[in-house]
Amino acid sequence: MGNTSLAVHKAIVFTIIGVLLIPILATLAYSLSTHWGATILPEGFTFEWFHKLLSTPRFLWAFGRSLLICFSALILSTLLILPAIFVVFYYFPKLDKLMNLLILLPFSVPPVVSSVGMLQIYADSDISLIGTPWILIGTYFTIALPFMYRAIANSFSAINLRDLMDAAHLLGASTPKAFFLVVLPNIKKGLMASLFLSFSFLLGEFVFANILVGTRFETLQIYLYSVRQESGHYTSALVMTYFFFIFLSTWLAGRIGAKS
Repeated sequence: MGNTSLAVHKAIVFTIIGVLLIPILATLAYSLSTHWGATILPEGFTFEWFHKLLSTPRFLWAFGRSLLICFSALILSTLLILPAIFVVFYYFPKLDKLMNLLILLPFSVPPVVSSVGMLQIYADSDISLIGTPWILIGTYFTIALPFMYRAIANSFSAINLRDLMDAAHLLGASTPKAFFLVVLPNIKKGLMASLFLSFSFLLGEFVFANILVGTRFETLQIYLYSVRQESGHYTSALVMTYFFFIFLSTWLAGRIGAKS
């Protein structure tokens, strides 16, 4: 009975994995095919589409802009959110319930509504933000806030923060020194998980980027949208490049977390 149940569970798991892999493998095959029309399998394989993609300056610039926006937003998020969570858990633990409610606010308003609201606010402002990367960095910060707060807060909940801080104080460490040398190493896994989770989400964001900056600061998703009708093979190569990059980032996050 036990072996039969285990076999059934394995069959279900492998079936789900297979179903999830079908569109990825199909996209990969299309990105490597010379022509794939009325036949079941591609008529030939080539790396031409990947070579064309990686040698296109417009794609490289769009990819670089996306990385710049994501890294800037994540650095800003870390500098603001990490100290805020520490203050909440160490000095005002009762505020955690309120913070859990507040961090959900970015999800309560649809991105289209938020974008239109920001356009109305900043269109006539003396500070020119519309069409610049600065407004995207601030917007992406609000998007990353729920992911980062929840992951880091779980790490703080898993450690005995007050005892760690008290022990560090008894040994002569100041509160900032205790935070950097004692607390931060203990929450490293949660911090890294929140960063990579937020990064993978932000890199694929389209609505805010399209409405707030558009082609004035072309990011990866805007570029993908603009070339979607040029060639299915080229678009598939772009999608697979994006997928491989996210997969590599996730793998590196797992390796870093395992060594921590």
